[in-house]
Amino acid sequence: MRKELAKTYSPSEFEKRIYENWCEKNYFAPDADEKKPSFSIVIPPPNVTGHLHMGHALDETLQDILVRTKRMQGYSTLWIPGTDHAGIATQIKVEENLRVNEGLSRHDLGREKFLERVWAWKNQYGSRIINQLKTLGASCDWNHERFTMDEGCSKAVKEVFVNLYNKGLIYRGNRIINWCPHCTTALSDAEVEYSEQAGSFWHIKYPIKGEDGFVEIATTRPETMFGDTAVAVNPNDENTKHLIGKTLILPIVNREIPVVGDEYVEIGFGSGCVKITPAHDPNDFEVGLRHNLPIIRVMNDDATLNSYACQFEGMDRYACRKALVEELDRQGLLIKVVPHSHNVGTCYRCKTVVEPLTPNQWFVKMEPLAKPALEVVRDGRVKFEPERFSKIYINWMENVHDWCISRQLWWGHRIPAFYCDECGEMVVTKESETFCPKCGKKMRQEDDVLDTWFSSALWPFSTMGWPEKTEELNRYYPTSVLVTGYDIIFFWVARMVFSGLEHMGKEPFSTVFIHGLVRDSQGRKMSKSLGNGIDPLEIIEKYGADALRFALATGNAPGNDMRFSDEKIEAARNFANKLWNASRFVLMNLDESDEDYALPSLDKLSAEDKWVLDKLNNLSRTVNSSIDNYELGVALSEIYDFTWDILCDWYIELCKARLADKGSEAAHTAAHVLVYVLTQTLKLLHPYMPFITEEIYQSLPHADESIMISAYPKFDENLVFTRDAAEMERVIGAIKAIRARRAEMNVAPSRKAKLYMITPHRDTFAGAEQFFIRLASASGIEFVDTYASDDAVSIVTDSATVFIPLSDMIDFEKERVRLLGEIKKNDGEIERIEKKLSNEGFVSKAPAQVIEGERAKLEKYRATKTALAEALAKLG
Repeated sequence: MRKELAKTYSPSEFEKRIYENWCEKNYFAPDADEKKPSFSIVIPPPNVTGHLHMGHALDETLQDILVRTKRMQGYSTLWIPGTDHAGIATQIKVEENLRVNEGLSRHDLGREKFLERVWAWKNQYGSRIINQLKTLGASCDWNHERFTMDEGCSKAVKEVFVNLYNKGLIYRGNRIINWCPHCTTALSDAEVEYSEQAGSFWHIKYPIKGEDGFVEIATTRPETMFGDTAVAVNPNDENTKHLIGKTLILPIVNREIPVVGDEYVEIGFGSGCVKITPAHDPNDFEVGLRHNLPIIRVMNDDATLNSYACQFEGMDRYACRKALVEELDRQGLLIKVVPHSHNVGTCYRCKTVVEPLTPNQWFVKMEPLAKPALEVVRDGRVKFEPERFSKIYINWMENVHDWCISRQLWWGHRIPAFYCDECGEMVVTKESETFCPKCGKKMRQEDDVLDTWFSSALWPFSTMGWPEKTEELNRYYPTSVLVTGYDIIFFWVARMVFSGLEHMGKEPFSTVFIHGLVRDSQGRKMSKSLGNGIDPLEIIEKYGADALRFALATGNAPGNDMRFSDEKIEAARNFANKLWNASRFVLMNLDESDEDYALPSLDKLSAEDKWVLDKLNNLSRTVNSSIDNYELGVALSEIYDFTWDILCDWYIELCKARLADKGSEAAHTAAHVLVYVLTQTLKLLHPYMPFITEEIYQSLPHADESIMISAYPKFDENLVFTRDAAEMERVIGAIKAIRARRAEMNVAPSRKAKLYMITPHRDTFAGAEQFFIRLASASGIEFVDTYASDDAVSIVTDSATVFIPLSDMIDFEKERVRLLGEIKKNDGEIERIEKKLSNEGFVSKAPAQVIEGERAKLEKYRATKTALAEALAKLG
């Protein structure tokens, strides 16, 4: 049943209603027909307490375009939505809420009560971002919504941890890790962001025991010197190798430390002597292992100094640095301070400078897992779109360190390791509680939780029921494609690949479709500090979800950042209005009693019908090919051009004369072709703009209950009209050229002009005379072999030369009067500027750019005067 289309496009009137109807009809669920090919995507899970931002909007729009297209192409689609528990982010948010509103810390509540608060927060705000995704139009299967800490995902996490531990791929140990003093937790390498920062090299004397001399070391972090356990020199350095075996006195502390030989030290750099602090530098840690050096940690978790720092105990690291340097200078041990710019690591979450520390942590042994994960990318089993991002992935995997997976948080997957306080035994088990196998006492569970990315790495298969052998896993794993930004290739993509290979024996997806970041109109990253953030929900409220989706997809190229601007969203809204108004015109020309708007038989089609059908057919092929190749922006550009130019600006105009002949077979044919072309265009556009296409589709004669479950257009050999389309292109090309020339000459459309045409395609143009009369303001066409008059305008196209007598287009007397008026006005401007530039007061005081601007204007007016004079001379 058809519904009436409102007079004006107002997305707020129908978007919510349409989405609710789709959900009620369960259109987003996978098709039960096992004969259909499968297509599956897992959503990159947004933080459970997050708010929809432009990055989410872009990511989900691109996924939805792919899913809607595949659904219409006959695939059984499964798009699994869900949210991430986001350990650090969520815990910090709840702790802040506690502190501000109740003056409490998590420690005041205790672990159990605090976690109750976090779950309450999750239950209150966790559905917010999901509802926002629905507002965007995401066609996820909401019956499959998952959460990284739901029962099934938690079971998968325990299974993986225990399996890896039993294989020796998870271990507990003292290795150097990144530590955030603000979040007071360990960070993986991927969670540290590096930036160039100004600093200094402090050059310090380390006295040689038993001698008057000293060695000179340079450090950017003097506060760590309390943890120095050696000084290293290169054993191949002729200038320093004599120092190997000597003993130095560590300043302030007065502890003896050895000089060791290690090729880690770069010959020729600085003094050639490097302080070794194994507890606070990753390279020093490795040197310490090679030389069996003690590991002395001098900082607490909050980056204050501990008792090893002597009189500086309790001071913040930067306050200690300042006081220590002053003391070294007082003792005559500070040689010099040299400004130095260097890379500094900061926490990705709070931007605090991280400290390398060596607490007891849990690690995943990466080398055995990285090897197969490298192979699947190198041999093409996992492809990156665009391919250049595979190099980033490979480089990271080749240089990956063991992954620190323990976090000193309470919110997250608690590590399934248990300790016996009686006898010191440790066991790793999937059970929620256990008793010591040695002494029988109840064991205490590890306090630390797992890195958030540990559970996210399992997302492609944990969301489908693993470790159980489910029907979903059998049908939809591996997933078809992963759509994500390039900023989480290390965080997430790499970890999903090695996790899928290790636990499923199969890569989790065959393609990684990488998109860029959404930037502002000036190309800047959106941030609170710049105040240039754009709220997608505000855009949706003002312009509608379709306009936002259209703007995000327009010009989108795999891997490239995109600029978002007011102009883009306005263009999207204008396009929607154009489509809406064109659809209303089509509806006004339909017979209400006629519900069967099938395409007429080919023998009834006119030249313009065949032209538009051929164009539409080629469009279908191009769009399908572009989407298959993840060129979603290219596909949309093609749809836009066809809709605006071919359908609205040309075909509808070409049809109007036939449509006006109500009741005729010609009108019947034109209406049927219009409905077919508009319907197919709506289907092609639907994955990009689902709401407006559904609303218009429901007002047209239609066979399917919803456009989203109708068949996606594809190339049809029966609708190839190459010759007819070429003939119509000749006609349209000539009409465009005539209209352009008339516009240049300011000839009103109402002024008719005779066309004299030289062409080898007389039959084509003769059959199209009515179009020239209606659309090119022609009074008629006369075909000639030659045309010798100089008193005419000539227009040349690739298929015809058209002559238009000037007398038909111009009232010579009126044009003469107009030109004389323009010349007088122009002369006045020339006189005004010449006076200005001859005024010494103006020239001496005005800025140089202002004077240059006036001179440029003068040249422009002088050129215009010449052109006007030439035009007047031509009138005779």
